[in-house]
Order: sequence, then C-alpha cells, then structure tokens
Amino acid sequence: MKLRFFACLFAGFLASTAATTIAAKETPLVLKKIGNFFVGGEDKSLAPGSDITVGQMYVEYKIPMGTTKVPVIMVHGCCLSSKSWQETPDGRMGWDEYFVRKGHPTYLADQVGRARSGFDAQVFNEVRAGTRPPADLPRILWADHQFSWRVFRFGPSFGEVWPDGQFPVEHIDQLYKQMIPDLNAQLPAPNPTWTNMGKLAVQLGGAVLMGHSESGFFPARAAMLDSAGIKGLLLTEGSCRTTQSTTALTPADIATLAKIPTLILWGDHVASEDPGTPFGDCKIYTQIMKEAGGDITFTHLPKIGIFGNSHMFMLDKNNLQVADVVLKWIDQHVH
Repeated sequence: MKLRFFACLFAGFLASTAATTIAAKETPLVLKKIGNFFVGGEDKSLAPGSDITVGQMYVEYKIPMGTTKVPVIMVHGCCLSSKSWQETPDGRMGWDEYFVRKGHPTYLADQVGRARSGFDAQVFNEVRAGTRPPADLPRILWADHQFSWRVFRFGPSFGEVWPDGQFPVEHIDQLYKQMIPDLNAQLPAPNPTWTNMGKLAVQLGGAVLMGHSESGFFPARAAMLDSAGIKGLLLTEGSCRTTQSTTALTPADIATLAKIPTLILWGDHVASEDPGTPFGDCKIYTQIMKEAGGDITFTHLPKIGIFGNSHMFMLDKNNLQVADVVLKWIDQHVH
C-alpha cells in the first residue's frame, strides 16, 4: 500500500512538473497595440429622417512589438465568425495569437452581414409589416451539428471519428456554440466583404489576405476588384474559380491573380479530388496560374507528412504545426 501511495504521489509530481514546464514555455504576449474598427459601409435611407449604415466590416487587430513582418488579414467561413482564428475549442492557442507571436500583425474580420459586422434588417421588417411578400425573404444558411460533422470532415459519419483525426471532438460542443446564421444570400454583388478586404489591405500599406471555406476564394475575389494592397493570397479549403467553371476567370482576372504569390492549403480525408469538386478545381486553378507565370503553391497536408487534419485545421490538435506551414510559405514568398 505504501509503495502504491508513493508511486501515485511521484506520478502526480511528474505530471505537475510537466504542466509547469509547458506553461513556462508560453511566455507573456507583449503587444504594441490592440484594438478594433470598421472598414467600408454606406448610408442607406429607410424613410425621410431615418438613415442607417450597412455593408461595414468589423475588424479587430493585434500588433506585436518591434515587428516588420507583413500583416495578415483572416476571414472566416460559413456560419462562423472571426472566433475561428482564436482560442481552440479545447483551450489551446489559436492562429491569431500564434501569428502575432511570430511577428505578424493580425486583423480578424467578421464577414459583412455576420456577427459584429451586423446585417441589413430592412427586408425582414418590411415582410413582417406586410409591405413585402414572404418570398422576398433571403435564404438563411444554418450549419447544424450533422452538417458540421460531415462537411468539416471530423469522421466518416456523424458521431464517428477518423482513427487519425486531429479535431478535438471531445470539445465539439464549443464549436457548435460558435455557429451563426449565415445571411450571405442577402448581400449585394459584389459582396462587400471582398471590397472591404481590399480596402483594408490598402489601408495597412500592404497585407496578406487569408480566407477559409466559404471565404476560401474571397482573397482572390478581393484582388480581382483591387489588388493594390494585396501582397499574398492564402486560399484555404475553399472553392476555386477556374476557366471551366460557370463563373469563369477572364484573361484579365488571370493576369491580375498571377502577379500575387498564392498558397492553396487543404487538410486530410478529402472525399474527392475530381474536377468539379472544390479540391479538384483548386488543382486546375493552380495549373492555370502556373501557366500564366504565377508563384502559386498547392499544399495537401498528407502529401507533406501531416495527417488527420479536418476542414477546421486552425482548431485541430496540431493547429500550430499547420500554421508553421503557412508562416514558412509567407516568409519564402511574400516580400
């Protein structure tokens, strides 16, 4: 009994010491500045003497001390907010903090019509008042638990995990709580988020734009509208427009995009790599840019020895290992 007691005590001491060592390695985060602001937006008249602002994009930022590295603008995907880039569901460091610790100012944006960017409620009020028909209501996209599990590739079926899966599914309730109704179907064309991303890059004197999933191609769309401040494009896990798609790239689009260094990043357990799928079209897009002389890199994480990553690799257990792939690419390609 005494031997067992001291063995348990010693094991507890080792666990405590290991935890202390890990905590000690995480030094205090020192910032030059932290804040938030809005980009874009325009005034809209509801009635005489009643005006509102719509189309604005909320941005929060962190600037590290003594940095000269390029800022990174991070935009989230469907049914989510910029929380995607922050602390993980199980409480580990997110990409926002990690990129700052590596010297990059980070700018987290809530898509227009989502979260702190707000949305235009006029049509809803008019339908409720009976001045517009219910058919005028825009579609609102929900990401339920089953949709998230399937589309975010946490496992082969709902409730089942991949043997090598990296997402912390034991804390998935924290991800479910982040889900936000998606009102992108309400937005005018071009999507104000694209315009605001370009404006923000100019405002910062140059930046790398990063999109994910629904916003995976947003950085390229922003560049096609105004590439003046865009130093690099990070297209992660999204659909790529190609010359074969219904919204085909024009020669002018290709010429613009080929001038900007681009990284396309995908995780593991992708269902199909065929043309017509997001993954397949991004491979075609890569070839188009290479033929146009572009500096473009297509990285499929399993091909470089990183396995088990979900669609939400910025939240996976090895999220910082994946972040290092992105950071290394920025250091080598963005000047």
